[in-house]
Amino acid sequence: MEVTFALQRLAAYQPRQNKKSKDTLDAGLALLESGLYATKGEAGWDALEKLALAALDEGNTEVADQCLKILTDKFPDSPRVDVLAGIRMEATEPPEVVLRYYDELLEEDPSRAAIWRRKAHVLRQMGKIDRAVEELSAMLDTFYTEVEGWLELADIYSSCQQYTYALQSLSHALLLAPQNPSYFLQFAETAYLAGDIPLSLKMFLQTVDMTDDDDGDLAPSDTIPSGITLRAWFGVKLCTRKLIAEPRTTSSSASHTPAPATSNLSALDNLSTERLRTAYLDIKNESSPVSDGDLIAALTPLLK
Repeated sequence: MEVTFALQRLAAYQPRQNKKSKDTLDAGLALLESGLYATKGEAGWDALEKLALAALDEGNTEVADQCLKILTDKFPDSPRVDVLAGIRMEATEPPEVVLRYYDELLEEDPSRAAIWRRKAHVLRQMGKIDRAVEELSAMLDTFYTEVEGWLELADIYSSCQQYTYALQSLSHALLLAPQNPSYFLQFAETAYLAGDIPLSLKMFLQTVDMTDDDDGDLAPSDTIPSGITLRAWFGVKLCTRKLIAEPRTTSSSASHTPAPATSNLSALDNLSTERLRTAYLDIKNESSPVSDGDLIAALTPLLK
């Protein structure tokens, strides 16, 4: 596994119990007990790292400790192992102890972005949001190109309903990774929450444009939207519906983004409705609700 990607995965880790974690734990135990991980090269050590995280997800600190000891003995100076050790501490140690550990690592080497992000994560869990923002901001002042750091900062601001600051953070992510449609989708959804509906619509449409397969055998109107594309069309529908129902929102864009003309707005509303009905039929194998409101209500839980 590429080291930078592995560190980003560890930096973003949040414990969660799900089927994937349980399956990884069940499958990894056999590998751990057999010792075959040592014969598989990098893939074997990657598997141990994933097993340790899955074990923490499932509350099995004994297995996590076994994996961590093996990895520490094999890679005593590895930045990845240092981050993994911190994550293990987060599971059972007081947050103050974990913060001291991260501070010591940063004192040795302040260029370790993954440690900055883990420290911000701990502060956020402690409810010290201002300090978490300070830590991430300090990191990003030095390591501007850390896209995941900008996304995390945006998430913190959004959780506090500070959507303007969240959009500012996301704009940096878009600048750094303009080819990633998921970042455009996140920006569009945040703009909607901020009440900037024209900007939100513009970014939802940009997401659709990035994810619709123009090079495929079928015309976009004949495809079935799914994943990011479906969420983007859902956002388009929310925006057009609001702009039509509340005309004042067309001229209340904080970003001064112009709304489409009325005729174009109606066409977009009709197109988004058709796209959502097509997706609903594919997902539920039944005709979609007749009214727009019922269609939106029916799709909402399917998009979470």
